[in-house]
Order: sequence, then structure tokens, then C-alpha cells
Amino acid sequence: MFSNIKSVGLLGLDSYMIDVELNITNGKYALEVVGLPDTSVNEARDRIIAALHNSHLEMHLTSHYTFNLAPADIKKEGSLYDLPMAVAVLSATKQIMGDYKNAAFIGELSLSGDIKPVKGVLPMVMAAKANGLKDIYIPVDNASEAAIIEGINIYAVKSLRQLVDHINDVEKMQPVEIIPFKHYELPDFLPDFKDVKGQFEVKRALEVAAAGGHNVMMIGPPGSGKSMLAKRIPTILPDITIDEALETTKIYSLSGNLSKDKPLINYRPFRAPHHSVSPAGLSGGGTIPKPGELSLAHNGVLFLDELPEFSRGTMEVLRQPIENGTITISRAACALTYPCSVMLICAMNPCPCGYYGHPTRSCSCPNGAPARYLSKVSGPLLDRLDIHVEVPPVDYNQLSDSEAGECSTAIRERVNEARRIQIERFKGTTITCNAKMTPSLTRQYCRLTPSAAKTLELSFERLGLSARAYDKILKVARTIADLDKSEIIDNMHIMEALQYRSLDRKFWKS
Repeated sequence: MFSNIKSVGLLGLDSYMIDVELNITNGKYALEVVGLPDTSVNEARDRIIAALHNSHLEMHLTSHYTFNLAPADIKKEGSLYDLPMAVAVLSATKQIMGDYKNAAFIGELSLSGDIKPVKGVLPMVMAAKANGLKDIYIPVDNASEAAIIEGINIYAVKSLRQLVDHINDVEKMQPVEIIPFKHYELPDFLPDFKDVKGQFEVKRALEVAAAGGHNVMMIGPPGSGKSMLAKRIPTILPDITIDEALETTKIYSLSGNLSKDKPLINYRPFRAPHHSVSPAGLSGGGTIPKPGELSLAHNGVLFLDELPEFSRGTMEVLRQPIENGTITISRAACALTYPCSVMLICAMNPCPCGYYGHPTRSCSCPNGAPARYLSKVSGPLLDRLDIHVEVPPVDYNQLSDSEAGECSTAIRERVNEARRIQIERFKGTTITCNAKMTPSLTRQYCRLTPSAAKTLELSFERLGLSARAYDKILKVARTIADLDKSEIIDNMHIMEALQYRSLDRKFWKS
């Protein structure tokens, strides 16, 4: 007796079709699984036997069962093959007779026959649709995350018994209802920029950063408001596009970070790992690597508070990914690439005590300590941060001012308008913001007035800017011009962008 059931496998974010083949022969009972299964796949044999028995279905314990998970040269991991293996038994023994040849099955079996949720359902459903399948059967607890995909019938199954009754036309199930995409609405409890006293220059810099997706370094003494400002960045981020939402949701589905309440990541993520995070925690890791904090912040913000407190190895992990927007993790089993197009926000004190360069308090650090502290942040990493902004201490008059500042909603409206201009500009490409422009796009869209070009030329020579810094200045100036709804970059746009590249000359003196 033979049967062949379709399922879907995952290798990173890439999904591929799997044929679960079963051959049953007479002889001493045995159940073997071939096709590079890991321990959890091998353990499926015990779950399948118990689930079939408790669902009042038969599995002859006087036969030899051989499962083959094809393609056999890719390692299979996880419990998601329980359901297709059980269906293969039912098909080979003629216990199900309906039409399921153009369907895929995904799910973990409990001993009682119930079907438990698994990770990575969204990319697997998308792969099944891309391969022309009409139906896919998934655990009921994964239904909400898969319900955003159109063009394939998605059946949410509670138990093995329910699935058998559906296939045998005893009691038919209805496909999951498609959930239309809606943008995230900011809840009222989120902190608002209107509560920030003073710091007008910093708020302006963060607005520019949010509008163009630029990386930011904030440096200032303790209590000046760096962390407070960073926590308010999610309230001014532009709306996420549906393509960005699907890509980000795939990462969260794979990592098991999706909840039933929020099956679709319809907002830009904000990740703030502690400075004790390891390089693998930031980049991703494991025998078959899973996404790290960089990828979980994809299409959103990665906030690193107290940057010099991160290990040197952890900081250096950032250099290539924030430039390329992807990170490749190589292990003995495989090498996987995950997207990590993030807006990197860093905050730090200027020295160990925090008061180096303070206008009223003197630094208590020993000689050379500020320089050693600042040197923990390498020049190449600093050069990759588009905007450098000082966060000065707030004086008493600003703190005691009872008038509220500009609210996040007003700032977000300007940011959304600037981002809409950029999306229209880069239509037909994968680029959605100025910070990700290629050199050719930078030359095409960063046109300068004669006075702006002269200002940039003089500044490049006097400040000793690198080629990367020159490129960053043009992109930031392009965003400032977009906020002004200007087609061409004027002198005032270049001058503001240059201000955001001068801080390293004050503290790092390079």
C-alpha cells in the first residue's frame, strides 16, 4: 500500500513543497522515517499512533511503515509533519476517500488527536499558493495569521477526526474568511511627543529620520531625554505598506512571535534589546538559524540604548547588515539570509560619568577616560549613522513651561506625506525610502541648486568627509526637501543635513 501527501517545509524564510510518501508492507511492525528527519520528526511516530487510536481510526500494528520526506537532501525539523504523515496513513489504508490530491497539510498532533499550532504558517501558505495548490489545512490556532492570503482555500482544523469527516463528506468545513488589510491605529496610551519639553532640534532630527528611514546617533548627558525621545519614535513612524507588512509578518511567524490578537504585523516594529545581548541574539542563530533582533526589527526601528555598553563584537555585527539590508548566517547545516532593513537609533553618554562637554557640570572621569569610552564606537560604525544629534540638558524654564509641545499626530502626518512622495518616486522598485537609495538613484533624484552644490563642496573639503558621509548627506537633504515638498535640494536643505554630520567632530575629533 502506498500514498503520497503534500506538505510544506521551511528553510529560513524560503518555503518549499514536500512530498510525504508512505509505503506499507506486511511483516513485523516498525515505523521508519527517512529524508533527513530531526528528533522531533522521528518522534512523530508515537504521536501519530496515539492520535489515530484516540480519534477512533485504525493503524495496523502488524505492518511495516516507511515514510519518506522528499526532497530527501534537505533536513526536516519541527512537528509540522505530524498531520500529513497521519493523513498518509489514512490514505494508504483507505480510511479517507475524498479529493485531497491538490491540498497540503500542516500541523502538530497531540496524543488526543487535537491539532496544535506550529511556527511559520504564513510563509508556508504563501508557498502553497505559489505552487498552484487549491486547499491547505492548518491548525485552527494559526488561522488568523493565514487569513490574509487570498487565492487559496484555507481550512482551520481542530482535530484529526474533524479533518477525516470533512474529507469523507460527513461534515464539511468552510474555508477561513479573508481578513482585509488595515493600517495600525495608534492607541491612546502610547507616549506622545507633546510631553517632551524643549529639545526642538532633536525632535526635528527624529522627524527627518522617520520620514526618510535614516539611522540616528543621539549623544548627551544622563537625564537629557535620549531614551524618552526614542520611546516616542513609534508614534511618528510612517504607515507600513502591505508588502512590508507581509514580509515582516513572515519573520514573526517563523520566530513564533505572532499572537492570536495580532496575526498581522500592520505596524512598524520597535525592538530595544538590552546591552547584554549576544552577537547571535542580534544577528540570529541556531543549528538551522532563526531570525535575531535585527531581522525582527525589519521595516521598523532597532533602538540600542547606551551603545558603548554593548560588546565590540555585537556592535560590529551591525556594520554590514545596516548597509545591505540583509544578514546572512552561515552554519554547518546551511547558510540562510534574512532581511533586516532597519532604522537604527543609537543613544549614548559622552563619557563614563556622562558629563563630558556639559555646560554647567564638570566631568569627573580620569584623564583619557572619555576618549577611551567614545572609542568603543568604531569609526566605520559611526560613519554608517546618517544623523548625529546632540541631546543637551533641558533648562528650568523649558521644564516648567506648562504649554504642550507639538503632538505626535501632527508630526506623523508630515512624515506620512514625505514617505508618500518617496513611494511614488521609487514606484516599480523595491525601495520605499530615501535612506535605501542606490548610487544611481541618488544621482538621479538628489539634484542640487548651484548654491547648495557649492556649500556641499566647501564642507566636504573642510570637514574631511568620507565618500559614505557625502552619500548620507545627500540622502538626508533629499528627505528634508521632501518634508518641504521641494523637487530640488536647496542650500538650506544641505545646510541642515550638514549639521547632522558635525557632532562626531566635536566628541570624536576626527
